[in-house]
Amino acid sequence: HVQLVESGGGSVQPGESLRLTCTFSETRYCMGWFRQGPRKEREGVAVIDSAGRTIYADSVKGRFTIHKDNAKKTLYLQMNSLKPEDTATYFCAAEIACAWMPVAYSYWGVGTQVTVS
Repeated sequence: HVQLVESGGGSVQPGESLRLTCTFSETRYCMGWFRQGPRKEREGVAVIDSAGRTIYADSVKGRFTIHKDNAKKTLYLQMNSLKPEDTATYFCAAEIACAWMPVAYSYWGVGTQVTVS
């Protein structure tokens, strides 16, 4: 069983930055950041596998960076140049096998709210 705890959300203005963190209890899992905006389905933002390979949603490429520090058991999402459309609840998730679709992930944090306005 993997325990995940997110933090770092908040309210910012367009163009500003935030860094989300997610502490985890197991290091061997593929991990990802997902988000769910108002009246939207949950969607993938960024995924990182155990080898450090990353995938990003087209909407965040060049602005967001995912990083996993196994020594600290912490997953990060650095979000720069934030836009109002980035407003959502952000979740970290973990699964043995990497996937892009949220439905593939078994372990989830409770989420942290990011508001850009």
